This record gives sequence, C-alpha cells and structure tokens, in this order.
Amino acid sequence: MTRRGPSTELIHHPFRAPDGWDAVPVPVHKASTMLFKDTAQLNTPRTRDGISYRYGLPGTPTTYTLAARIATLEHAEHCVLTPSGLAAITLTSLAFLAPGDEVLLPDNAYGQNRHISNGLLRRLGIAHRFYDPLDVPAFEAMLSDRTKLVWLEAAGSVTLEFPDLIGLLRACRARGVRTALDNTWGAGLAFNAFDLLPDREPGFGADLSMQALTKYASGGADVLMGAVCTRDIALHRELVAMHENLGYGLGQNDVEAVLRGLPTIALRYRAQDAATRDLARWMQGRPEVARVFHPALPGSPGHEHWRALTTEAGCLFAALFKPAYAPARLDAFVDALTCFGIGYSWAGPMSLAVPHEMSRSRSLGLSWTAEEGGTLVRFAIGLEEVEDLRADLAQAFEVLSR
Repeated sequence: MTRRGPSTELIHHPFRAPDGWDAVPVPVHKASTMLFKDTAQLNTPRTRDGISYRYGLPGTPTTYTLAARIATLEHAEHCVLTPSGLAAITLTSLAFLAPGDEVLLPDNAYGQNRHISNGLLRRLGIAHRFYDPLDVPAFEAMLSDRTKLVWLEAAGSVTLEFPDLIGLLRACRARGVRTALDNTWGAGLAFNAFDLLPDREPGFGADLSMQALTKYASGGADVLMGAVCTRDIALHRELVAMHENLGYGLGQNDVEAVLRGLPTIALRYRAQDAATRDLARWMQGRPEVARVFHPALPGSPGHEHWRALTTEAGCLFAALFKPAYAPARLDAFVDALTCFGIGYSWAGPMSLAVPHEMSRSRSLGLSWTAEEGGTLVRFAIGLEEVEDLRADLAQAFEVLSR
C-alpha cells in the first residue's frame, strides 16, 4: 500500500484505545464534527430527548456524563447544561414564556434574573412583577391567568431570607402555574427540590431546578457553567429545543473540571456550612453589627421555613452594620481583610466579602429599617481555617473602629 502523505496519515491514524479500557477520570471528548459510520446513520432522525451525538454543540459523551450526574445530584430524571448559571436562567425563561405572559420573581432574586426581566423579557413583551417570598397570601393574590412562570429562590440572594417554599408551591399548583427554583444555594444537597415532603406528599416540589454549577459543583472558582433539571420529559424537551435555538455550547475542559470537583461537593458543602455557622454566630456578638442573616440562625428571616425543610445551610451569611458606620467605613473594613478576597460568586476555596447597598436591588422595600442598620456585607466562607478567618475579621473591626 502506498504510504499517504503525513497530514493524511495523522488525520486518519488507526490507533484507538481497546474496548473495555477504563479509568477513574471521565474521558474528555473534544469535538465539533462527529463522524457517522455510514449515510444511513447520518440520516437517522435525531432524538428529541437531548442526547444527540450528531454534532459537538449539544454535547459529547463527556457532557452527557456530567448532565447525568447533575440529574442524580438533583434527584431529577433529566438535565440540560448551559455555559453559565445566568444562561440557565435565560434558557428557562425563554423556554416557557411568550409575549403576553407574565413571570413572577421573588424580590430578593439573584440580580441578573431581575435584569433579564427588566431588559430582555420586557423587550419580548413578557411582563414581570416581584413578590415577597415570606408573604404567601399576598403572593397568591398576585397569580393570574397571565402568570406562566414563577421563579423561586432558596435562600434569597445576598440577604438569605428563606422563603415559604411549601406555601408558595401550593399556591402555584392550585393555579396550575409552572415553577422554577434557583437551587444554587442548596446545590441538590440541602433538600430535594422535587420532593420537599417525602413522608407526607411524595413528589411535591418544583417543576424545574436550576443551578449555577460555577459554585459548589465546580468548587474551584475557575469555571462558569449552569444546569436545569426536571423530572418531566415534556418540560425537558422544551428546554432541549430552546437550548438548540440558543446555540449553547460548553468547553470540554470546563466539563472535565466540574466532573473533577463533583465527587467532593458534599464534603466541601458540609465543611463550609460548619465554618459559616461558627463565624455567623460570632458575628452576632459584635457590637458594630445590627443583624446577621443566615437561615440557620433563629430570628433570621424565614428561619422557621428553613428548619421545616433541612438542617444544612451552605457557605453564605450577611452582616448588617449599624447606621453609625457609613458606607465608606465599611469599604475600609472590607479592604482591611487579608484572608477574604473581594469578589463575586462563592463556594470556592477562598473566602470572599462584598459590601452591598440593598436599596438599589429591591422593589418592595427592605425587611429592616434605616434605624436598625445601614450597609450590608455578604460573606462567602471558603476552606481556610476558621480561627484564621475569625482573627482576620477581628483585625478588620479594629480598622472600622478608628
């Protein structure tokens, strides 16, 4: 046989790993073009259920392995992956809303979900309103024939109020309104989004659960990714169709990174949870602090709803400082921290601190008064030693008091 040119030989090289070869890490399959064994396979209609080995954009075996594992984590049957948590929110809203519809969001929703509703969805003729996640009767009164999707978030963004999920879901089920839970905080570990009352009402839960896999699933603060899970094949097919229309694709090295982080998610979640409770309780005793928001602390908004569903609480807490401390002084407090980075996101190895001016991100007012407190700082606790974090906070309080 005449030897072909080097480029041809390298492109069509016959070596393949033997059948049955296996290892602990999931193989990383990078592909845009996927090959068919013949034209009959090429012309076979593609599946409607999301797994398609026809082109690299929907996914590769690596992608679908991660999707299956996230579905298991979330106690779901189906999962669609997206390039970020925000992309997962956008996918969900666009898949289930049309011009003339209305979506309801909790007033403490993730800020980018608010921006999508105020911007993209408004331009598409989709209305939105915000509701108090702790006031079920008022929420129930808002539901109308136009309401086609309700976003839930547990716990709420930044201030971590824990909603009355059971009451909100009952109201939605009574009206036949679809529900989507931002479950990034719970990560599929704190509670089962699809089965909140397993002993009393099996299967009572949200219709859809999304996560920013950027957070706990990755754990490395180095990947952007999201997921939307469901137990309903019809809903999954609608997500898959919109996913295809949006052209969402994932880098396979990012998928590999999340697959690598996933086996330690429960260990990290519980370790960060324990450290966060320790520091949140300590922060309650500081004279500079008016209030600490953390679902596991009695008195934190929605604590009783949290206690009814779970015993786990993740890596976040927020401290509301007394009005005597102006925003500029709180900035100096955050700047003085040495074990805490200044940056968004959470659930990575490094602890983070960010000051927030909450009046700019609420539509219904705040659950505290100006007399009670001023600027709020949200803390995300990483994997450092608790004693080091506490000492760092203590020295920053000295800067605050100067």
